[in-house]
Amino acid sequence: MGRIGVLLLNLGGPDKIEDVRPFLYNLFSDPEIIRLPTKALQKPLAWLISTLRAKKSQENYLEIGGGSPLREITEAQAEALEAKLKEMGQDAKIYIGMRYWHPFTEEAIAQIKSEGIEKVVILPLNPQYSISTSGSSFRVLEEMWSEDAVLKEIDYTLIPSWYDHPGYLQSMADLIEQELNKFPNPDEAHVFFSAHGVPVSYVEEAGDPYQKEIEECTRLIMKTLGKPNRYTLAYQSKVGPVEWLQPYTDDALEELGEQGIKDLAVVPISFVSEHIETLQEIDMEYREVAEEAGIKNFHRVPALNVHPGFIDSLANLVVESIDADPCTFGEVTHPNENMKMYPQEKWQWGLTTAAEVWNGRLAMIGFFGLLIELVSGSGPLHMVGIL
Repeated sequence: MGRIGVLLLNLGGPDKIEDVRPFLYNLFSDPEIIRLPTKALQKPLAWLISTLRAKKSQENYLEIGGGSPLREITEAQAEALEAKLKEMGQDAKIYIGMRYWHPFTEEAIAQIKSEGIEKVVILPLNPQYSISTSGSSFRVLEEMWSEDAVLKEIDYTLIPSWYDHPGYLQSMADLIEQELNKFPNPDEAHVFFSAHGVPVSYVEEAGDPYQKEIEECTRLIMKTLGKPNRYTLAYQSKVGPVEWLQPYTDDALEELGEQGIKDLAVVPISFVSEHIETLQEIDMEYREVAEEAGIKNFHRVPALNVHPGFIDSLANLVVESIDADPCTFGEVTHPNENMKMYPQEKWQWGLTTAAEVWNGRLAMIGFFGLLIELVSGSGPLHMVGIL
């Protein structure tokens, strides 16, 4: 077999404060993040959202030091994985491809092409598959493979998800047990899994397996843990007016507080590296929600990062995929071209989903109207003296 490359995929994060707005622009330019009826609106809307959200996002990043540690951690994971594979007798070169920030997936592919790699194992650092995470990166790679004559000569195989891999499950169970042992009564602490959410339409209309894989993953982790602790699964990071997977993390925390839960071990289930959603959203925002709800002992289980068992599991996944029949882009779930971001419903007066959709459309019309006036220097706002 020729030279092997392993492409680690992740979403990426801004390295410093001035990277936040362009990072957000890249994020919201992705049709797998925000789906619009026409592609022509995608980049203008991404510009608007990134501009409006930049200040608040920058404040959040300042709370964790001014930038995301994701790139540094991913590089450490790549180095550890390469060393482990070499120890197992597999000489492989590890590449990192981020979807929304440097090093971009395109940069990694350029390296792979220039270094004579003959087979690539594509491994997303998302245990569970979703069309909005791994699927988005797969879509970009699929387009590149179909259009690039050099890439067509490189064999590849995908590892779509690995939420049920024994090594990963054991690593998660080990970290949870270490945190549980810090409570006065370890077996009585409530285990709280917080996963990144996705819109319900992704699951119901596109057949995204994410919810099913998350639910099964939490069940398997608790089975591997082998403890009597009760547990809850909730979803964080909801954006916009659409319905996302529920229960939402803040609502679930408040409900547990009402039930009299005092000891809580919070597990970032869909994340394998520390970043803004663990260090700021969970550690700061959700901690405050929990404490206000009456939860006294809020302990967050650390992300896997370079946990030895986790690195071992990634190495085993790579070796197993090399020996197995290759998985191709055509075998993973793709979003439907006409998939709706918002559910259909009968028109009703009041603050309904349909009303929010129409409000959003009217706002976009107003936004483009304003841009036209600013550029042309004439229009109704200029006539009444507002501009």
